[in-house]
Amino acid sequence: MGKPELKIDPELIQQARAAGVNVDYIAERAIRLELQRADPAGAEARARKWAEENAEAIADYNRRIRERGLIGDEFRKW
Repeated sequence: MGKPELKIDPELIQQARAAGVNVDYIAERAIRLELQRADPAGAEARARKWAEENAEAIADYNRRIRERGLIGDEFRKW
């Protein structure tokens, strides 16, 4: 599989980056949302795969939160 090729107006990309817009994030997010709309079952499968691949890190994060609490807990008023 070759490198994916996107054809987006280079001037538009330049303007967006100059304005501080994270073009890569926006493009990836838009593609994910469109895939979710176009192929809900596939989106669910990708989400499950991601959760499985990251289960160890998620469990470690949850363990640290249980042990240490959230950053800024001491400042919460609720």
